[in-house]
Amino acid sequence: MTTTEIPGAPGEPPLVPGVAGGLPLGGGGVAGARSLRRMARAVTANRKATVGIVLLLLFCLVGAFPGVIAHDSPNAEIYQRSLGSPSAAHLLGTTSFGQDMFAQVIYGTRPVLLIAFGVGLGATILAMLIGVSAAYLGGVWDGALSLFIDVLLVIPAFPLLIIIGSYLHGATTGVMIAVVTAVSWSYTARQLRAQALSLRGRDFLEAARVRGERAMYVIVVEIIPTMTSLLVASFLTNALYAVLFSSSLEFIGLGDPNQVSWGTMLYWAENNEAFQTGLPLWIIVPGLCIVALGAAFALLNYAFDEIGNPALRPVRSMRGKRVKRPR
Repeated sequence: MTTTEIPGAPGEPPLVPGVAGGLPLGGGGVAGARSLRRMARAVTANRKATVGIVLLLLFCLVGAFPGVIAHDSPNAEIYQRSLGSPSAAHLLGTTSFGQDMFAQVIYGTRPVLLIAFGVGLGATILAMLIGVSAAYLGGVWDGALSLFIDVLLVIPAFPLLIIIGSYLHGATTGVMIAVVTAVSWSYTARQLRAQALSLRGRDFLEAARVRGERAMYVIVVEIIPTMTSLLVASFLTNALYAVLFSSSLEFIGLGDPNQVSWGTMLYWAENNEAFQTGLPLWIIVPGLCIVALGAAFALLNYAFDEIGNPALRPVRSMRGKRVKRPR
């Protein structure tokens, strides 16, 4: 993933954090603020980013106000099982337990979003502190932290999650966030360490050391703000994998089966043979929701790749455009 460049306004060269001709080498806070402004303008001009933001905002609105959209309780078994097919009263029909399927989809949005944002934020912060600290401190610290990162990198993440989840029967949302975060930060830490190593010898860091600034101050105030675009891309990647990992764990029964979420809907649908009993929407709708939310994070991630690396941007056709000839 190459997200180290941030384009400027039209007609200006792209900005490279910490490099002469790009963001200022002195003052990480100023660099971070200017990077955010440039990045905001670039995001609004990217179609993938626009679609991803619209999808993500839609899911956030649904998760924030589920009671406004769905008027039935997702756990109330008050409907006859003959109402399984969709109707005006129940847009997606009911489950084999007589629960309104539309209400379950709506109320199941919030736990998935909490896990996505919780893991995305937690894994990115953890990777940022460990990866950047290893690069800046160097020596024994770099060797020890890099060894720890490499050990986690060679262990397959999802099998490790299955092993941990098997000991945590009925994992709640908070436990799921902690477990997925603990096994998904190492790749991001390796990326951030490599980026921090390229900045370690820059003049603005040498000036901070000469001023007698502490190592934590240099890391947090001087280095991290120059890595804004890479941090945003890392957050989106971690959030995407959090959605997939958590839904997969819930689908195989390692989540809390009594909590309404898309993964537990798939779990109960599989256990009750939804396709064989004529309730295909019980599987199709939550599956499509998982795909749509994952696509939102993926589109935003691709957009930031294109924003950071001009070589990845699609070439727009000049056909139909009038070219002015010199007189």
